[in-house]
Amino acid sequence: MNIIKHTILGLIIISSTSSYAQNSIDKKVMDAMLKGDYKTAVLQLEKSSIKEPNNVNVLKMLGYSYYQSGDYENSITTYSNLIVLKPTEVSAYYYRGKARLNVANDPKQSLNSMRENFYLAAIKDFTKASELSGEEDTQMLQNRGLAYKDYAIFKSFKAKKSTEKQSCVALFNNSIADFQKVLTLQPLRKDIIDWITYDKAQIASLK
Repeated sequence: MNIIKHTILGLIIISSTSSYAQNSIDKKVMDAMLKGDYKTAVLQLEKSSIKEPNNVNVLKMLGYSYYQSGDYENSITTYSNLIVLKPTEVSAYYYRGKARLNVANDPKQSLNSMRENFYLAAIKDFTKASELSGEEDTQMLQNRGLAYKDYAIFKSFKAKKSTEKQSCVALFNNSIADFQKVLTLQPLRKDIIDWITYDKAQIASLK
């Protein structure tokens, strides 16, 4: 399964066929999403979510539109609400994980002290999405590998003691393991090969 293509196709189908898509507002949402105008989609979907706060289709489209608009905090909140209503929604965990990783890597000053929590939560989300999908998806593996790598880099800045460095090495090794699984499925991925090389170099620097 290609989670991105699967999600986009699913959102378009929802917009086109569900009972939610029976008025002009819904047509505006569908048209905006097809054009990649996610800010317009957000404005329309926010109105719908106020009227129908427990509509999983609205939440799915709103969470995705927030994410594509770069509003990661609202995307996280929306996907969290969706997961409460539909705890087996693979795309909700996947995109919430990506949003959390983006927040961790580019935090607002007020969230700086919470970076570690965002890294850990992102890794947990990618793991859950993979478990629910029941198959090894290269995008999930790649993003979890990146999350392990970025978290390891974050921790390595403060790693002084041997035990702290060992913890970083373990994270880099987890990253390598996920990247190697991607290579098993897609052997010619130069970007993945480069990331593995980078991880190994970081491990060497910690010894």
